[in-house]
Amino acid sequence: MRMGSSAGGQSGRATGGRGSWAVVPDANTEMAGERASSAGVLLFSAVVFTLAFFLVLGASALITGRVGLLGVACALVAATLAAMSVHIAQQWEKVVVLRFGRFNRVSGPGLFWTWPIIEQNTMRVDGRVRVTTFGAEETLTADLVPLDVNAVLFWHVWDAKAACTEVGDFTRAVELAAQTALRDAIGRGGAAEVAIRREQLDRELKRALEEKVAPWGVAILSVEVRDILVPKDLQDVMSLEAQAEQRKKARIILMEAEQDICEMMGEMGDAYAKNDAALRLRSMHLLYESVRETGGTVVVPSSFSEGFGDVLGDAAKDALSVTRSSAG
Repeated sequence: MRMGSSAGGQSGRATGGRGSWAVVPDANTEMAGERASSAGVLLFSAVVFTLAFFLVLGASALITGRVGLLGVACALVAATLAAMSVHIAQQWEKVVVLRFGRFNRVSGPGLFWTWPIIEQNTMRVDGRVRVTTFGAEETLTADLVPLDVNAVLFWHVWDAKAACTEVGDFTRAVELAAQTALRDAIGRGGAAEVAIRREQLDRELKRALEEKVAPWGVAILSVEVRDILVPKDLQDVMSLEAQAEQRKKARIILMEAEQDICEMMGEMGDAYAKNDAALRLRSMHLLYESVRETGGTVVVPSSFSEGFGDVLGDAAKDALSVTRSSAG
C-alpha cells in the first residue's frame, strides 16, 4: 500500500507492509509545476552585487586616484557581502534568523536584510495550508477486529520560531503523530463504532492532534477519515446483523400499528353498540364503497332491506316496496 502527502508546498510518502508503516518526507518543499520562480531573486542579487562593486570601486578610485588591484579586491569583497546580506521571502514564507546560533527574529515575507557572517537564515517555513494523508493498516479495535483506515489531515504552521526550534522535522513529526493518534482512536472503540461514527472519530483525532502539535507551532484545521476497510467475513456478519435489526424494527412498528387499530376498533364497537342506526348506516356506507370503484351491482335480499327500515325515510321505504313487488 502506498500513501502520499502534499502540504501547500511539502509532500511526503508513507509505505507499509502488513502491520508496519514508515513515513518518509520528500526533500522538495513545493509541488512540481507550482514552484515559485527564483529568477527574480537571482536577478535582484546580481543587481545588488553589481551596484556594490561599482560603488566601492568608484570610491576607491576617488580616494587613490586610480583603479588598482587592491580597489578591485575590496570592491569584490564588499559586493559579495552586500549580496549575502539581502534576501527575499515569498508571500507565504517566514524565515527564521539566528545570530551566532541563537534565535534573533522571524523575517519575511518580502525584502529583508541580515548581517553577513554573524546572522544565518536557518529555515524557510511555508505558512500555507498543508494536506497530509496518513493511515493505519490492520489496527485492532477494542473487540479485536483488524481495520484498515485512511485519513486526510489539513494543517499549517502558525509559529515559525517554534517549528524551527522545538522539533527537528515538524512535517514528519506531524505525520507520525497523526498516525499514532489514529491507531489509539481505533483501539478505543469497537469495529461497528469506528465504521459508523466517522464524524466522531474525526473530532477525536483533531482534539488529540491539537494537544500534541501545539508546542511545535502547528495548528490542526481538520481531520477527515477517507476510507475504512472492514474484513470481508466481518462485512457479511455486520450485514446480517443490520438486516435482523431492520426486521425487528419493522415488526415492532407493525405491532404498534395493530395495537392502535385495536384500540380504535374497540372505541368504534362501543359507539356502534349503543346506536343500532349508526351501525346500519355504516353497513350501507361500506356496501356503497365496495361497488363505487368497480361500478358493479349488488343484489340486496328483501329480508336484508327490511333491516334498513329504521334508518330510511318514507320515500326510500316506498321505493324498496315497489322494487320487491316488481321482482315478485
